[in-house]
Amino acid sequence: MNFPLFKQMMKIHAKGMSNYAFGSAFYILLMFWLYPGIADNTGALNELLKSMPEGIVNAFNIQGGFGSMEAFISGEYYGLILPLLLSIFSIMLSTALMARMVDQGSMSYLLSTPTTRRQVAVTQAGVLSAGLLLIMLVTTGAGMLGYVWFIGDKFEFNGARYIEMNVVAWMLFIAASGIAFLVSSVMNDEKKALGTSGFIIVGMFALDMLGKISGSVEWLRYASIFSLYRPSDIAAGSGDPLLASLVLLAIGIACYAAGAIAFSRRDLPL
Repeated sequence: MNFPLFKQMMKIHAKGMSNYAFGSAFYILLMFWLYPGIADNTGALNELLKSMPEGIVNAFNIQGGFGSMEAFISGEYYGLILPLLLSIFSIMLSTALMARMVDQGSMSYLLSTPTTRRQVAVTQAGVLSAGLLLIMLVTTGAGMLGYVWFIGDKFEFNGARYIEMNVVAWMLFIAASGIAFLVSSVMNDEKKALGTSGFIIVGMFALDMLGKISGSVEWLRYASIFSLYRPSDIAAGSGDPLLASLVLLAIGIACYAAGAIAFSRRDLPL
């Protein structure tokens, strides 16, 4: 890794990372603020869930109902809003760090310095993963503050499960960003890289949702990394978040490594 380049890239993309981080923090604080009002009607809401088709309940990760704070945020935030937010971040930043720099000619200036292609690729991968870590740390911290400000001793809250949800979400997007990074590392055109990354990651998200909606096509889920991300199970104290995290981390590392190797070996239009 080239640390001066890492520092410069972090500085360039700091505003965008901060916008996503504070946007995520705002949403999670909103969830904690809303829950006391929701908690008074959990019985009626849970009855409503029972009347809904099982596939819809599964698709939006609200199997756990609204009986606890972590069950509420697992469905309302971690099940839909956060995956979409971080999918967009992963796709946009990976493309900006690799394919856009090749497309616009900026990469030629980097490679004219005493820096190898592999060092550049590893550094850009570090910037992308650090951005994701920043967002998840801010989100986790905001949730803890939300608990202190809005929940306190009024309702039960399992902080360990909340942290587990955030760790698995981070690992999910280490994997997703790794896929987007690999795509961006082998493409010269920014628009094609953006479109291909978006198609793969959003397509995986859609496959996971379709598999949860209908049992007849449940096998579609196994073509998606999102099948390993089950926030409602974590909120309920079931599942195996450690195994899911390790598998997602392995996928992410493999994709980042493949992207760095591919970038260092391919012909570039510089």
